[in-house]
Amino acid sequence: MALKVLVAEPLAEEGIANMRRELDVDVLPDLPRQKFLDLIGEYDAVIVRSATQIDKEAIDKGWRLKVVGRAGIGLDNIDVEAATRRGILVVNAPQSNILSAAEHSMALLLSMARQIPAADASLREGRWARSKFTGVELHGKTLGVVGLGRIGTLVAQRAAAFGMRLVVFDPYVTEARASEMKATLATLDELCAQADFITIHLPKTSETKGMLGKEQFAKMKPGVRIVNAARGGIVDEAALVQAHHDGIVAAAAIDVYEKEPAPADHPFFSEPDFVVTPHLGASTQEAQEKAGTAIAEQVLMALRGEFAPYAVNIKGGAEYVEAIRPFISLTEKLGRIAHGVAGERITEVSMEFRGTVAEHDTRILTLAGLKGLFSAIVHEPVTYVNAPLLASERGIDVKEIKSAVASDYVSLVSIGVGSDNHRVNVAGTLTGKKDDERIVSVWGYAMDMAPERFMCFAKYTDRPGVIGTVGSVLGESGVNIASMQVSRQTIGGEALMGLTVDSEIPLEVLGKIKSAIDATDVRAIDLGD
Repeated sequence: MALKVLVAEPLAEEGIANMRRELDVDVLPDLPRQKFLDLIGEYDAVIVRSATQIDKEAIDKGWRLKVVGRAGIGLDNIDVEAATRRGILVVNAPQSNILSAAEHSMALLLSMARQIPAADASLREGRWARSKFTGVELHGKTLGVVGLGRIGTLVAQRAAAFGMRLVVFDPYVTEARASEMKATLATLDELCAQADFITIHLPKTSETKGMLGKEQFAKMKPGVRIVNAARGGIVDEAALVQAHHDGIVAAAAIDVYEKEPAPADHPFFSEPDFVVTPHLGASTQEAQEKAGTAIAEQVLMALRGEFAPYAVNIKGGAEYVEAIRPFISLTEKLGRIAHGVAGERITEVSMEFRGTVAEHDTRILTLAGLKGLFSAIVHEPVTYVNAPLLASERGIDVKEIKSAVASDYVSLVSIGVGSDNHRVNVAGTLTGKKDDERIVSVWGYAMDMAPERFMCFAKYTDRPGVIGTVGSVLGESGVNIASMQVSRQTIGGEALMGLTVDSEIPLEVLGKIKSAIDATDVRAIDLGD
């Protein structure tokens, strides 16, 4: 049965077309709430924008849901915590609208500084009131940037081109980063005291709600101008209006509101020095197309079981450098092999990264290893979201070890699993320009083999004739060998044979191999499709 996706709000046609190449896609915008709840249980993924509420009720009724996609950056209408508890991946398109949002912030800034909306309205009413609409220049003024993320950075760069001095408040930005931007780091109070203009570029959280309130306005210069195209509620709306009446705030330009759609009698709309727009930050043709294609790709990747880079509820975050991407698939396969080789109840897992790969944030690789490990253990779908929860529920201790020093390989990923009785380890690396995956160690024996779906490992005492015997047993059973490798530490000592085969090896055939070569251990592994 094909996987099904519900597109509950308008989405770019290109994104829909991309999904339909692999999935059944129903585009049903503007569904009444009850109808939406009645239907959501039929779908593996749902894509929304900002109007459809994916709350706990919707998540509980979406019993098949694996992915919730938000075609945009905000997540105010999605209960991420409830989705995470269910192991549902939540993905968004955070980079689709950053340019549009930054440009809209600049448009608001300029419109406010030069009173363009009011002048336009006055002229259309037949008045030529040039003296009434005297504005202010940006050049030489201080812009306070609250939040130096992607959008804040773009706004800061554009403001600097106008000759503005930059003061930045962002507790996660270093002095070096601020220096690159030719900006001065400041506390929020210091920024409020220095800025002629203040622009907000933060997400709405419990920490940022009401961040600019009565106390902050009291510290500002008289005549300050405020821009908010980020999220409603970060600026205390009542305090902003009062600060305007008190002569502290000369003007404001607002695109977002604490409650949206904003009511017709919203106090901002009666303030003559306020420029207001109805949440248009992402409302460009380019941003809509980018959001549609980006979220479609994220949903496709997630439903294939791949890592979706913009997953927001993955433990450790979704950001990773491109150099890490090729190791994700390898590490997941190592996790499956580690479980297959261990074959016993696992009590602890260690993820070890050495060499160049260890220079990056490897948390997503740890998740990939756990995903591979548990895919062979549990019947429920295993995702990057619920893999850590599965480990916790089973009392499995997970450790991550990193070292930039690697002896034999530029980069090496190792997964060790332990039980009450023993511990096993498998390791792999990437080679060549195409990043070919190689298994380089199993059970402590050096190997050099490409991972394939069907693999087998056997430990036995090294002696003549074993390779032929294994080949004969498999041949008699109709199992074709694709590759074979033997590793040993001493002649006549214990050896390890690794094979890749073209089909699954039945349990009775594994028993025949073990008996025929007097093996101490034989393990068959299926890496899945």
